[in-house]
Amino acid sequence: MQVAETIAEIRACVAQARKAGKRIGFVPTMGALHAGHASLIDAAAAKCDYVVVSVFVNPTQFGPGEDFNRYPRPFEKDVAICEKHGADAIFSPSASEMYPRENLTWVTVEKLSEPLCGRFRPGHFRGVATVCTKLFNIVGPDVAFFGQKDAQQAAVIRRMVADLNMPLEIVVCPTVREPDGLAMSSRNQYLSPGERKDAAVVYRSLSQGLEMIEAGERNVDAIRARMQATLQEVASVSIEYIGIVDAETLEELDRVRGRILVAVAVRLGPTRLIDNIPVDAPLQ
Repeated sequence: MQVAETIAEIRACVAQARKAGKRIGFVPTMGALHAGHASLIDAAAAKCDYVVVSVFVNPTQFGPGEDFNRYPRPFEKDVAICEKHGADAIFSPSASEMYPRENLTWVTVEKLSEPLCGRFRPGHFRGVATVCTKLFNIVGPDVAFFGQKDAQQAAVIRRMVADLNMPLEIVVCPTVREPDGLAMSSRNQYLSPGERKDAAVVYRSLSQGLEMIEAGERNVDAIRARMQATLQEVASVSIEYIGIVDAETLEELDRVRGRILVAVAVRLGPTRLIDNIPVDAPLQ
């Protein structure tokens, strides 16, 4: 497995693979890899002939006071996971390699960036869309793989790729969970043992919302109220939002119909956790 630190190096790696007729898969990450990331690498290796994983903590998607400086960076562990799961190359650039001067060009996906997490992290999705555009231009993949846990991010990237006629396919893979349902996340390691135990309530609330929908409940306010009551049973949890939205447009719904997303964001102490469940409900 090759490790490239510069744009020129990773482009040379990919060019050699493409010359050999290989299909290029790409998994963009910020490192601190876990089983969720490993599942994306596995999916890429199954679908493509040459897999690139980027490991880059992107400064432009962090806001003031967020956790950029303390975001975990266990690079040697990340390399071992990539190698184990069949990656062919890692692209691990420095911030100065990706942003060698003041960045004046930004990619903004309107509307999709505004609800849910966009209300609490202004500028976040602009940073995500911009860095993904840069990475797609650098690596030139045929297919890029994202996780369902970051559903809004996936929706933003999918729309960006379509609107800008980027020549690649976006594949969104299922969320990987701990035994108690907590979605795998690099930020889970911030949780104290008590907070980690309390964090299971996030998935429990989502599951209750899903159960209500499957039982025939279509009133969004009733579903949200039940989920809110469940989350409020845990004193350490502070709710940012409970969203029941159209899965494609991310617009809030008043009744459940079609493909929707039941999404939650909470804080436990200083740690922010997000999760969601996609649901296909009858259109009537």
